[in-house]
Amino acid sequence: MGKSQVFEARSQVPVSAEELFAWHAREGAFQRLTPPWEPVEVVSQHGEGIHEGTRIQLRMRLGPLSLPYTARHTRYVPGSLFQDVQESGPFSRWVHTHRMWNEAAGGSVLEDEVEYALPVGVLGRVAGGGYARYRLERMFAYRHAVTRADVRRHAAFAGEPRLTVALSGASGLVGSALRPFLTTGGHRVRRLVRGQPEAGDIAFAPGLGEMDVAALEGVDAVVHLAGAPIAEGRWTPERKELIRRSRVEGTRVLCESLARLARPPRVLVSASAVGFYGGRGDEELSEPSAPGTGFLADVTREWEAATAPAEAAGIRVVHLRLGVVLGASGGALAKMLPAFQAGAGGRIGTGQQWMSWVSLEDVLGLVNFALFTPELRGAVNAVAPTPVRQEEFARTLGRVLLRPTVVPLPGAAVRALFGEMGEATLLEGARVLPRVAVRQGFSFLHPTLEETLRFTLGETTEGPRFRHG
Repeated sequence: MGKSQVFEARSQVPVSAEELFAWHAREGAFQRLTPPWEPVEVVSQHGEGIHEGTRIQLRMRLGPLSLPYTARHTRYVPGSLFQDVQESGPFSRWVHTHRMWNEAAGGSVLEDEVEYALPVGVLGRVAGGGYARYRLERMFAYRHAVTRADVRRHAAFAGEPRLTVALSGASGLVGSALRPFLTTGGHRVRRLVRGQPEAGDIAFAPGLGEMDVAALEGVDAVVHLAGAPIAEGRWTPERKELIRRSRVEGTRVLCESLARLARPPRVLVSASAVGFYGGRGDEELSEPSAPGTGFLADVTREWEAATAPAEAAGIRVVHLRLGVVLGASGGALAKMLPAFQAGAGGRIGTGQQWMSWVSLEDVLGLVNFALFTPELRGAVNAVAPTPVRQEEFARTLGRVLLRPTVVPLPGAAVRALFGEMGEATLLEGARVLPRVAVRQGFSFLHPTLEETLRFTLGETTEGPRFRHG
């Protein structure tokens, strides 16, 4: 057995210790605290949440290795402490104690203490002391940043009742992060699912024009994110029809169902896209700007119009016009990473096309803001306030990854490989600004590209105070 080490990470948090503890105890906390660059699969769980005796089996990744891990919660002091220990896994010893206490001046302190020992053998040699400390600092910087941001965002609407939210597209990049974000805030989330629903789910088969309308009764809000991926291969006529139908018909079926309810939900946050504006060069675009031309602009315009039955029923509708959502766990960034990590990234086409992007964490914040801000309705651009040209995006990603960005992808190659899809999604651009969100008082967590990339890729350790012993 290797020698035991002690690692501590400590942060100030702007809520009471009791609320901080409650956030950790709610469904979804484990998912919120798992870094996107280190995917962990939950194999099984026996017991409830973080209570003493709960056992959880995971499969975690260490470089190219996939390692099983079983942990058991051994201590539970409501409002102040819980602890888990490794029963089997890659460490010779792992005891993780989570502590929270109130500060006299307000707020609380979050402290994670990990007592660990590396095994003798391959893992001990690969993950020697320095590398283990680096991984711990990287992981807990992320965990503490997520915790602080989430509890602050939920505290802003603490006076509002907790909601039952119906969620479509729950398995996508945004939906899979939004569900635990909402549940850790005390809300109940009911997924709209195709196929056989599980307990609490609502059957939703828009392709057949069907929905379990009765199951929607009692829902306070709906977040509609479902739709076939846009950038998955060439746009054949069949693919274009699937993209259009999945958005327009799916939204129409949902909104007609909501309009038939005895007590419709108060708000519908329906995904849309900055594709509404089309390719517009250097023109600054905001919510009042006219729609553009082309397939994406046409589909997005129809997509938004399909919410008319919900609006007619008195439901407040917010069209969240999403830019390129940046999160390491999926979407556009995950597709780019292999090439950039290999030093084969660079500009696309001229590199002068504008890229209107947004941090995944700010999309979660905008959805939460839209649910609780009655003044917010109609189009809301879900983009960061600092769009960049594609060439600058490539340079920034290379700088964060410490890789060169000197391998361009010529426009002719994009057109040959991807046809119309490549032209619309890679070579055209729009300079879109979030003027409605800013005017209503929304505060961006990640307003600049470099801090967004460093956060989601785990390339910053700013935030907590660390101690090694």
